[in-house]
Amino acid sequence: MAEDKGVVSIQWKDESLTILDQTRLPNHLIMEKQSTVEQVWESIKSLKVRGAPAIGVAGAYGLLIGLREYKNLGRDDFLDVMKKTADYLDTARPTAVNLNWALRRMLVKAQRSSAENGKQLYEVARAEAEAIHREDIQLCKAIGEHGLFLIKEGSGILTHCNAGRLATSEYGTATSPMYLAHERGISFRVYSDESRPLLQGARLTAWELMQAGIDVTTITDNMAAFVMSQGLVDLVIVGTDRVAANGDVANKIGTLGVAILADYYHIPFYVACPSSTVDLSTPDGDGIIIEERADTEVTCIGTHRIAPEGIKVMNPAFDVTPHTLVAGIITDRGMIYPPYDKALRERFGDAESFSHDNKKNK
Repeated sequence: MAEDKGVVSIQWKDESLTILDQTRLPNHLIMEKQSTVEQVWESIKSLKVRGAPAIGVAGAYGLLIGLREYKNLGRDDFLDVMKKTADYLDTARPTAVNLNWALRRMLVKAQRSSAENGKQLYEVARAEAEAIHREDIQLCKAIGEHGLFLIKEGSGILTHCNAGRLATSEYGTATSPMYLAHERGISFRVYSDESRPLLQGARLTAWELMQAGIDVTTITDNMAAFVMSQGLVDLVIVGTDRVAANGDVANKIGTLGVAILADYYHIPFYVACPSSTVDLSTPDGDGIIIEERADTEVTCIGTHRIAPEGIKVMNPAFDVTPHTLVAGIITDRGMIYPPYDKALRERFGDAESFSHDNKKNK
């Protein structure tokens, strides 16, 4: 595990939620208390807290913040407020399925409980949110254990965006095997794509791996092909914000290009994710909504404009990599290999009692 054990993306203590403002990294380390459900929504939307698992945890605690003042309500009224608050939080970011998953899980838990009033229902919801948080830590470590065998002495690993400790509660997803390999004395190197337009690879992945003492080199996104062509990359490991039932994966924009390059150079391309990111209710990648973000993220770097005023801009935050380019999906339940439709159903079909709300994808 990384040496900076005091730095975590989300803290919940004494009924209070604090998040690490990742928009200020790597130059400023700022923890921000979240006082209202609207503030949590904005923190998720603006990427102060980001990464599919971390968004799910933050959303769960955000739901609690939105429910605190309604403990005096009766059961039915409280559940009505809970559903409306969950629906509101779910609009913050549509692509990362963990947010919807965590909110629906809490709602279903409350609905199925024998709690008689708002106070009791709040305690049910609080226990479930804390369980989601604990499980995220455990699941991410399990991902590391299942993916550890991929990293050999001297391996070169390329990763895109940030699927590290900052994107989860601990360990990360794509980085979890790296942290465990580092702990066990395996020497390897990581190439971190800068991940335009918001530079999560340069600002976040490079920073956190450096904190852990891991050999990391930042490259611009358009250097990936060159680095691969030089024989420096033995495998690619990325995270994902949603895995469809057929194995198609949605991840940060640019991931598809990395997968195509890896296929061309015969480099295995792996995806790492916890169970909560597997969405069996979405048949394939065509059903995944791709979030479109503000044009200023492309036309500016920070406050500095780099494109002409009035220029037309496309800014999809994610792309979908078809399952045919994925060598394996590293999960907390083991490595998943093709055929993904069958393997995912067999491994994760039991989790459908908290199935993702797929209405928005139809």
